[in-house]
Amino acid sequence: MSNSEEQLNALKDIRQMMDRSSRFISLSGLSGVFAGVIALMGAYFANDEIEKFVAKRGYSYGVEGEMDLEYNLIKLGVFVLIIALAGGILFTYRKSQRNNLPIWDKTSKSLLVNLAIPLVAGGLFIIALLINHAHTYAIIAPSCLIFYGLSLINASKYTFSDIRYLGFLEVILGLVCMFFAGYGLIFWAFGFGILHIIYGLVMYFKYERGQ
Repeated sequence: MSNSEEQLNALKDIRQMMDRSSRFISLSGLSGVFAGVIALMGAYFANDEIEKFVAKRGYSYGVEGEMDLEYNLIKLGVFVLIIALAGGILFTYRKSQRNNLPIWDKTSKSLLVNLAIPLVAGGLFIIALLINHAHTYAIIAPSCLIFYGLSLINASKYTFSDIRYLGFLEVILGLVCMFFAGYGLIFWAFGFGILHIIYGLVMYFKYERGQ
């Protein structure tokens, strides 16, 4: 091997190490699968709540009934979010321990900050919709998908680039959902459920299988 080839290989190794140190690679694909399954379960129970509400419309339909439905759906959404986050942290922690990688460092902090900025903005936007809820329920589901997709795109430079494509798909799905607002729960289930499961499986088989 010539001296120039050795130098080139050394530069490649340095580049790989720099890329490895600048990206949070402990993110587990199984956490995506878990989040997707939890999202589908949440969508099932949300649909059950909506069907119960619709069934009672002929008897006790009114502002109080709407507020109860809204409260139940928010409570369910928060519960689903907590369970999905807990599962994601657990699977990611297990992967970091298995690969002897830190789970909390400068890169993971940058990842969380870039993920949180659009998510917080989207959360405040959706809360505003709920407070001023006249004829705005239909755009809550697409808003969730759009802001979540933007969060993934914004944070993708600090982890596997594959997550950027998931972000693009979430944004596109949310925009399409804006034109089919009556099917928001279906789009929500597909975006947070099916897409997460597919993404998680791809990540698992691409990066984690056999480790």
